Amino acid sequence: MEGPATRLTIYIGEDDHWHHKPLYHEIVRRARDAGLAGASVLRGVEGYGASSLIHTTRILSLSEDLPLVIVIIDDEAKLRTFLPRLDELIGEGLVTLDQVEVVRHGGRTE
Repeated sequence: MEGPATRLTIYIGEDDHWHHKPLYHEIVRRARDAGLAGASVLRGVEGYGASSLIHTTRILSLSEDLPLVIVIIDDEAKLRTFLPRLDELIGEGLVTLDQVEVVRHGGRTE
């Protein structure tokens, strides 16, 4: 994959679950099952969303529901086809699409 592509970014909380499993795990599994190029889950150290409640890793904070970001880059049509698979999963959170340019994408040669 090289050239123009689309980035799907999903913002959720670490405490979000789907059938007693972490929500991010279910999203990554569905992305793989859909044949998307790849998915990465990134854990934030601090953030807030629609509730305006700040979640942080600071020692004195009581919050452990840290922000998570799931990033998937692929062809726009494939990602738009994937979006309905997220509808039942994401109650609270933010989902965005934006255009990117892939300059290098390669798998392992093992």
